[in-house]
Amino acid sequence: MSISNCGRLLKHCKGILDCFDPTTVGVDQHIQTYFKDSQELEENDKTFITEVFSGCVKHTKIMKVVVDGFYLQDGKNCLKVDRNLYTVLCYLALHRLDELGVANFSKFIRSQDVSKMYKFSGFFLDEMNLTSWMKDEWNHIYESSYVQVQLLSPIMRWLPELQELVGLLGDKLTNKSPSKTRSRTPTKVSAFKLTQPKPKSLPMPEEIPKVARPRTVPKSNYVDPRDDRLIQEAKERNRRRAEEQLLEATKKQFTCANSEKSAKVKGRMAKIEAEEEGKLQFNKTKARKAPSPTADHVPIKLNAATILREGALYQKREEEQIKKLESLEAGAKDPSQFLEWQQSMRQRDLEAELAEIERRRLEGKLSLEDAILARQNLIRENKQKVDDMKMEAEQLMQEYVERRLQEEEILKQVVEEIMSGHENAKKAKQRMQQYKKKIVAEVSKESRELLKQAFEEAEADMKRKVELIQQIRAIEAIPKDRTKLVDKTATAGHALLSEMSIAELKERLGLLRISRQEALENKRDDILESKGAKDQMLMEKIQQITRHRSAEGQATQNRNEEKKLKQQKAVIKDPKVLKLQAELERKREERLKASEERKVSPNRRPSARTANLGRQKQSLEESRWQELERRRERQAGLQSKGISTNVAGQKITSFSSARKLSAGPAIS
Repeated sequence: MSISNCGRLLKHCKGILDCFDPTTVGVDQHIQTYFKDSQELEENDKTFITEVFSGCVKHTKIMKVVVDGFYLQDGKNCLKVDRNLYTVLCYLALHRLDELGVANFSKFIRSQDVSKMYKFSGFFLDEMNLTSWMKDEWNHIYESSYVQVQLLSPIMRWLPELQELVGLLGDKLTNKSPSKTRSRTPTKVSAFKLTQPKPKSLPMPEEIPKVARPRTVPKSNYVDPRDDRLIQEAKERNRRRAEEQLLEATKKQFTCANSEKSAKVKGRMAKIEAEEEGKLQFNKTKARKAPSPTADHVPIKLNAATILREGALYQKREEEQIKKLESLEAGAKDPSQFLEWQQSMRQRDLEAELAEIERRRLEGKLSLEDAILARQNLIRENKQKVDDMKMEAEQLMQEYVERRLQEEEILKQVVEEIMSGHENAKKAKQRMQQYKKKIVAEVSKESRELLKQAFEEAEADMKRKVELIQQIRAIEAIPKDRTKLVDKTATAGHALLSEMSIAELKERLGLLRISRQEALENKRDDILESKGAKDQMLMEKIQQITRHRSAEGQATQNRNEEKKLKQQKAVIKDPKVLKLQAELERKREERLKASEERKVSPNRRPSARTANLGRQKQSLEESRWQELERRRERQAGLQSKGISTNVAGQKITSFSSARKLSAGPAIS
C-alpha cells in the first residue's frame, strides 16, 4: 500500500464522518449515499472505509476522550476541521494496529501534514497519558477488564516502535537527518603515558605579627549603675509597706473568716463521724427501698415570694371577716337564707340542663337510625342504576369498535400521502450544509487573526506587570528600624492635667482596689442583717398560712360530702326524654327487621355480563397494542431510509386529536 493511497483513504474516511448526522440518517444508508457520489472507489477501498466509519461511530465515546483531551492540552492552536482526521487515526491505533502493522500505520501518518501528526502522535502515544487519565476515562465507559485487554494491551505492545515513529517525525520537522551507523575498527590497548610529577618546593616561613598591648579594663565596669540601685531600694520599700498592710488586715479580719475551729467543735465533729461510721454496713446486700404510700397532706416547699403572696391573701380575708362581724354587730342582715335559695335554684337549673343533654343524645341516636335506613334505600337504587349503565356501555363499546376500524383505514391513507412528500428534503439539506461550511471557514480565519493580536497584547501587559512587581519587592526588601524603648516612670508628654506615668497609675489602682474592698465588706454586713429580719417575718407568715390552710381543708371536705349527697338524689324524670327512648327502640327494631329481609341469594346474571365486558376490553387492548407496534416499525423503516418522521408524526397527532374531538360526544 503506497503513501498516496493511504492519504486518499484517510481523506475519504474524514469526508464520510464530516457529512454524517446521526439524528437524521442511519449508518448503512449514509454509507450507500456516500458511495453513490464517489464512483471511483474500488471494492477493497469501500470495505476499508465502511469498517473504519462503522468502528468510529460505534466507539465514538472512546475517540472523544482522546480528541477532546488533545484539543484541551496540546492542540489548542489546531483547527477544529481536523477533528474527524484525529478520530480516524485514533481508531486505527487502538483497534486495527495488529491488523495493519506499524509499517502501514506509519504510511497513514506520513501521508498527512508533519506538524499536525507530530503534535497528535506525541500526545496520544505518550505512555503517561495512556496509563493515567485516558485509562480512567475509558473505565467510566467500559469495564476495566475490557479496557485493559482490548484497548491498552495492543497499543502498549507496539509502543516502542510507535515512539520511534514520533521521533522520526520530530527530526523531519526540525530538518535533522537521521543518524547512520558506521562500522569502526576495534580499539587497541596501549600503555598510559603519565607525566612524572615535579618535586614540591617548601614554602618560606611567614613572619608572626606583633599584637599591640591592649588597654586595661576601667573599674567602672565592676560597679553597679546608680539607676539599678535606686530601683532596688524602691522595691524594698514597697515590699515592707505591703507586709505591714497585710499584718494590719490580718489583725482586723472578721470572725467568720477565721478558719481555725475550737476544741469543742472538733470534739463534736469527731463524735458525729464516729456515729455515722457505726451505721455503715459494707457487707449488707443493697436493696431498693419500697416506696411509701402517698400521704393525704404532702408538705409543699414554698419560696419567699409564695409565702408573702399567700400571707397577704389570708390577711385580706381576715380583714374582710372582721368587717363582716362588725357589720352584724351593728345590725346588718344575715345572708344565709338568700344563699340557701340561690343553691336550690342552681340545683333546679342543673337538673334541667342534664335533662336537655339526655334529650339531645337520644335525638342524635334517632337521626343515626334514620340515616342507616336512608343509606340502605340508596344502595338498592344504585344497584338498579348500575345494571342500566352496564347495558348502555355494551352498546357504546360495539359502536366504538366499528368507528375505530374506519379511522384506521383513513390513517393508512394519510401515512402514504406523507411518505410521497419527502423526496426533495435531502437535497435541500446538503445545499445548506455546504453553505454553512463556507461560513465557518471565513469565521475561523478572522478568529485566528484576532487571537494572535490578543496574545501579543497580553504578553506586553504581562511584561509591564512583572517589572512593576519587581520594583515593589525591591522597595519592601529595605529593612526598617521599629524598636521602641519604654520608661515606666516617665509620662507620655501630652501636657494633660491628669497625665501620669505607668508606675504612678499602678499605685493609684492599688489604693482604689483597697477602698472598694472595704466598701464591699460594709455592704455584706448590711445584707446579713436584712436577711435575718426577712427570715423572721417569713416564719410568722408561714405559721399564719398553716392555720388558714387547716381551716379551709376542713370546710372543703364538708362541702364535698354535701355535693355527693345531692348528686345521688338527682334523677332525670322528664316525660320528653322517656318518649324519645321509646321511639329509639322502635326505630332500632325496624332497622334490624329490614336488614334480615335483604339477605337473599346473589344474582349470577350481572357477574356473567361483567366477565363478557372484561373479555371484550382485553381483546380491544391487544389489537390497539399490535397497531402501535406496526406503526413504530413503519417509522423505523422511514428513518433508516433517510426520511424524517417529525412532519408525519405531527400530522398523525393532529388527525388523532381531531378524531378524538369528533368521537368524544358519542362516547360520553
